[in-house]
Amino acid sequence: MSKQEFNQFLKEISIEPITVIDTAICIKKYKPIVISRENKDLTKFNISSSNEWEEYINKFLVDNNAKVAFGGYLEKRNIYDRSDYFKNQLENEKRNIHLGIDLWCKVKTKVLAALDGEIHSFKNNDNYGDYGPTIILKHQIEEEVFYTLYGHLSLSSIEKLKVGDTVLQGNVIGFLGDASINGNYAPHLHFQIIKDLEGSFGDYPGVSSQEKLDFYKNNCPNPSLLLKLSI
Repeated sequence: MSKQEFNQFLKEISIEPITVIDTAICIKKYKPIVISRENKDLTKFNISSSNEWEEYINKFLVDNNAKVAFGGYLEKRNIYDRSDYFKNQLENEKRNIHLGIDLWCKVKTKVLAALDGEIHSFKNNDNYGDYGPTIILKHQIEEEVFYTLYGHLSLSSIEKLKVGDTVLQGNVIGFLGDASINGNYAPHLHFQIIKDLEGSFGDYPGVSSQEKLDFYKNNCPNPSLLLKLSI
């Protein structure tokens, strides 16, 4: 499929929004948030501090009468500057363009399978600023095979998993982790769609450099095609 055809395929999987966190949280309680350099509020606290990030997110939710703050697809973010993990010194590339959607909410929030599928892989990606515990699901609809990635989970989320286990849409597959395990972030889910895992297991880049963005835009479509969320 071409990029356009695959995007249309994803869009038509469901007319209604697909939920990847606790369905007890009403969609009306979701509020878009921008965490790029365009958000001047980010200059008012230490963006290297997970505690200050959590305070900022919690205040944002209260101020907006919301339970979930969401956004971030193809957003250029300064937050990744804090970690050498996002810098490729050999190729002089800086990865700072986000390839998934983040859903910022309370620690231990339930994380749900977006679609029927199976456990492809899981891993604790424990680099500073990385995903922490991560689950990748494999999906096949008609002849199309693709993957969804769920990052920043609790450690318990991956302790009893088995590769190949069947999951159904809406099954609880994990819970959001706190900063001590999730890569040192305020609690949130990183949700990403991936066409080709390129041999990856339990991990896949969630942030791109400008130099490689065209490839990743094609390989990682906008998660809002499933979630029906828009800024």
